[in-house]
Amino acid sequence: MSLLHIAALLPLIFALIIPFVYRLQKRIHIGWFVLPIPVVLFIYFLSYISTTTSGQTVMQNANWMPHFGMNFNLYVDGLGLLFSLLITGVGSLIVLYSISYLSRQEQLGNFYCYLLLFMGAMLGVVLSDNIIILYLFWELTSFSIFLLISFWRDKQASIYGAQKSMLVTVFGGLSLLGGLILLSMAGGTTSLQELIGNASEIQMSPVFILSMIFVLIGAMTKSAQFPFYVWLPDAMEAPTPVSAYLHSATMVKAGLYLVARMTPIYAVSQGWIWTVTAVGLITLLWASLNATKQQDLKGILAFSTVSQLGMIMSMLGIGAVSYHFEGAQSQLYVAAFTAAIFHLINHATFKGALFMITGVVDHSTGTRDVKKLGGLLTVMPISFTITIITALSMAGVPPFNGFLSKEKFLESMIDVSHAGIYNLNTIGVLIPIIAIIGSIFTFVYSIRFITQIFLGQGNVNALPKKAHEASFLLLISPIILSVLVIVFGFFPSLLTKSIIEPAVNSISLHTGNTAEFHMFHGFTPAFISTIIIYIIGILLILSIGYWVRLLKAQPRKLTFNYWYDKFGDYAPNYSSTFTNTYVTGFTRNNLVIIFTSLIVITLVTLLVTPFSIDLNNVSEIRPFELIIVVLIITATSMIVLANSRLFSIIMASAVGYSVAIFFIFFGAPDLALTQFVVESISTALFLLCFYHLPNLNRHQESRSFKLVNVLISIGAGAVVIVLGLIAYGNRHFESIGAFYKAHVYDLAHGTNMVNVILVDFRGTDTLFESSVLGIAGLGVYTMIKLRTKNKATEEGGKNVEQTEK
Repeated sequence: MSLLHIAALLPLIFALIIPFVYRLQKRIHIGWFVLPIPVVLFIYFLSYISTTTSGQTVMQNANWMPHFGMNFNLYVDGLGLLFSLLITGVGSLIVLYSISYLSRQEQLGNFYCYLLLFMGAMLGVVLSDNIIILYLFWELTSFSIFLLISFWRDKQASIYGAQKSMLVTVFGGLSLLGGLILLSMAGGTTSLQELIGNASEIQMSPVFILSMIFVLIGAMTKSAQFPFYVWLPDAMEAPTPVSAYLHSATMVKAGLYLVARMTPIYAVSQGWIWTVTAVGLITLLWASLNATKQQDLKGILAFSTVSQLGMIMSMLGIGAVSYHFEGAQSQLYVAAFTAAIFHLINHATFKGALFMITGVVDHSTGTRDVKKLGGLLTVMPISFTITIITALSMAGVPPFNGFLSKEKFLESMIDVSHAGIYNLNTIGVLIPIIAIIGSIFTFVYSIRFITQIFLGQGNVNALPKKAHEASFLLLISPIILSVLVIVFGFFPSLLTKSIIEPAVNSISLHTGNTAEFHMFHGFTPAFISTIIIYIIGILLILSIGYWVRLLKAQPRKLTFNYWYDKFGDYAPNYSSTFTNTYVTGFTRNNLVIIFTSLIVITLVTLLVTPFSIDLNNVSEIRPFELIIVVLIITATSMIVLANSRLFSIIMASAVGYSVAIFFIFFGAPDLALTQFVVESISTALFLLCFYHLPNLNRHQESRSFKLVNVLISIGAGAVVIVLGLIAYGNRHFESIGAFYKAHVYDLAHGTNMVNVILVDFRGTDTLFESSVLGIAGLGVYTMIKLRTKNKATEEGGKNVEQTEK
């Protein structure tokens, strides 16, 4: 295993260690033990910049399950490195921030375990070359963020938000799994880089469009695109460090990463270009409108994140147009990729800082309600400075970094409306219009975020807490991010050659792209659009009291949250009603359903599938075997006809012992001994439990009841016999027994063939069987403990009642 593998797995390893460290020491905040992990990883990934800048990539292979195409292969290129630096760099600041934000009375061991689990899952997503491993990490992000959102388990809103995020993102994950399976079938490999290399072959496959749809659903749900955005605002119930990490550098960026990574495969499709672009722009517009009417600071930032994600998504869609052109015209649309990558970085800086400041305001005032806030400029001057820098960057105001990427965004939207393909020069005229409108409302909610907290005539003395400036430890992380906002605004060249260009080259058809960002490009259409955005945005802010009422008057039935809740209310009831029709609590009913299904499915399969039964090679039936068969049939008949349970138990054991004798005659004494032991133990247990068995009721003694049992038993037995004869007479492969006999000594170094088969050749089966026994044992132990606890509770209640009397 390479150093890269260790780096990718390091957060997961420490996620298991940190809870034990937390229990062993209580003097030092456990966050100080966690902080070195992302810092070291960030420094490690920085060492790859020279590699990706020179146009090289790194592939480290580790065989895991090669027969299933599941090798833990890691791939580092410009795109993977960009996301790795965001995950670890912002992660370091989040851990530093959480040390001051979270009280030591919280369950910090659990918190940092979940946070490291989340960090490791994200690194696995962006670095995995194997699409199956990528999917496993993809689902691990959903699981870990569920734990983080529900960290405050005593709050119903936290549980609701966690469940919503899990349901939506896991639904998307299942869709992604289907798309990846179809993709591997079309490309003949599970390696992502090989699939990209086989893109032309995949594009000719009949499952190309279907796989694209499934992949897009997976990406859209994770990145909270319209209409799957409903889970993200409710995820705000998580602690603020989680919200800042989730929105700036991790979970929601995973969908953007997937779209960018899959672009070389799907960019040739008109559906890909229009879907990614249209969904992104609709998300930008819809979320920016909703952000302007929010009353909770986190709610404003949540919808602002959705709108910014839509903006980046639309740029990835426009960038895909470059695959349909050559030369300079192609480079015109590659600029959209450049803008998308730059805005990914910019969004991480200003959004991470804004969420941290929201946590600072909440800590210092005791509220996030904008109706109660205002006038905090003189009380919290440092927080105000950070907010005005980062919020203006989000609004796209110079000289901050958000302005540079926003200008590129507008430029790309305007340029693509002149492309002569896929109706982009006709219907595509709407693209820059929607982009400008969405940007206007982005400007509005960004400016209002500043004014509603720090300006105005707010009653500072009426706040739940006495307002004060936060500690330096709580402010240092947003200060670092706000400094980066300024630095990247004035010196974007620090990123262009080292980070942006290698990332763009990873997803672009043509390498050697040059990224250029300037504060003033002249009086271009993009610059004029920016002026229009500022003018209309200011007018809307001044008249917000008039038009925002229209947004707030939106009927709840016209929101996706309403329909999500409706589904959440009705689905469990329908599911419960349907389940209760066949889960009745009676084992006999369950067995009837199982065996009836087996009989019906087998009969239908045999009717539609030609088959033959070859009895030429069947061994001769010896007389003593017939005698044993007669004994088994007789004992079985006696079980059915017996009126005494004790007699039925004895006859059941007779059947088992007779089968053991069969094993002896067939040359399997070890199986016979096992059968004898199992049968003896099970018979003894039956007899011990005999006293506690319920009495037979009239229904069980009725003829119809027994007739159904007989028919199902005969049908199930006949099905098994027929399937056995078909399998015996239609062997398409040589028996694996010959392989076991030939290699039991040289490969497994054993002398007992059965033991070698169970432990070595079929060790995985045995391991899972042992796991099942372990899980069953845990279940039994839990039931016993619960029963003991209930008894203790009942006795305690009786004692209290007697004392009161």
